[in-house]
Amino acid sequence: MKYTFSLFFSLVFSLAVFGQEKGYKMKSIFNGENLKHWKVPSENIWWSMEGDALWAKSDPDKKGSILWTKKKYTDFVVQMDFKFGEGTIDSGIFMRGESPENAQIQIGISGSLKRDMTGSPYVPKKGYPVEAQGIKELLKMDGWNTIKAMAQGNSYKVWLNGKEVMNYTLENANLKGPIGIQLHPGREMSIQFKNILVARL
Repeated sequence: MKYTFSLFFSLVFSLAVFGQEKGYKMKSIFNGENLKHWKVPSENIWWSMEGDALWAKSDPDKKGSILWTKKKYTDFVVQMDFKFGEGTIDSGIFMRGESPENAQIQIGISGSLKRDMTGSPYVPKKGYPVEAQGIKELLKMDGWNTIKAMAQGNSYKVWLNGKEVMNYTLENANLKGPIGIQLHPGREMSIQFKNILVARL
């Protein structure tokens, strides 16, 4: 009986380790030191590094900007910490580029709805097809938050501070493109990001 229990425990442990090895591995694409993984605008007045954080700040003309990864992704998970700064925060994560068949995960106030839609997908010509749940209870307005977004085929999922808040399927989604972080035009605002990680699935 003792031998059987030991064998069972060893098998369970082995399966657990095997599962971890088969899981996706997150790699840093921003660690506070440089922007080597990103296409920085030639005349950059929006993006800067202070301490270990990446700052996005609106310009006087409020033109806005999108910081794109150099690499393109198909199925992936992206995770980052963010902290609201000043002004009306309207930001987000572009999943696989910018196109009508693409989803952007909102961070902050929706310009069209005039309320916080953090974690919800915005799709051009469709608006917000679904709304993330439980955001009011989870979102730290004055502190750091962790958002994780997954794109797998036509499916999108979002977690905020460790809890799943959104699951959406976009028919005929664009299936490959870069990841982008948005500083929305027409806004006077600032937002910080750090610990940006990505994993291919």
